[in-house]
Amino acid sequence: MTMTRFLRWYGSGPLHLLVLICSFALAAYALVRLFAINPLEVAIWFVGAAILHDLILLPLYSLADLSARAVLRHRPARPPRVPWINYLRVPTFLSGVLLIVWFPLILDLSELYPSAARLPENVYLCRWLAITAVLFGASGLAFAIKLRRVRRATRLKQKHAAPGEDTPP
Repeated sequence: MTMTRFLRWYGSGPLHLLVLICSFALAAYALVRLFAINPLEVAIWFVGAAILHDLILLPLYSLADLSARAVLRHRPARPPRVPWINYLRVPTFLSGVLLIVWFPLILDLSELYPSAARLPENVYLCRWLAITAVLFGASGLAFAIKLRRVRRATRLKQKHAAPGEDTPP
């Protein structure tokens, strides 16, 4: 099978397929190991996580995404436009995952985890907030760099356009 045919058939390169297969193998290994230890609690956790995600979290962050789009949609659009929503989604998602994974320590509910990390229990909230601020700061910086590149490219196009030609917005 040639590379073009493979790309057309699969939609991405062979390295993507290899990484995907390895990640599924790792997930299957972890699942087998977890089910060997305590299958009932793992099954309950999976069902509970699916219900929590599908019935509670998905509608909540879909509503938050729609709200963010609706609020910022009414601003007058000036060229050049750069899609901004993913620069908001990515740090929000990463911060949310960190909160979901570490919430007992972040919210100081760690009676079940006495000194598991050997750190004082009151440092996790500040550290999570700091990580969240860094994530949003890095995302804002990446957005500013992208916006600058797009504006510079637009100015170069307008500068090199022949007089009398209409430049697209």
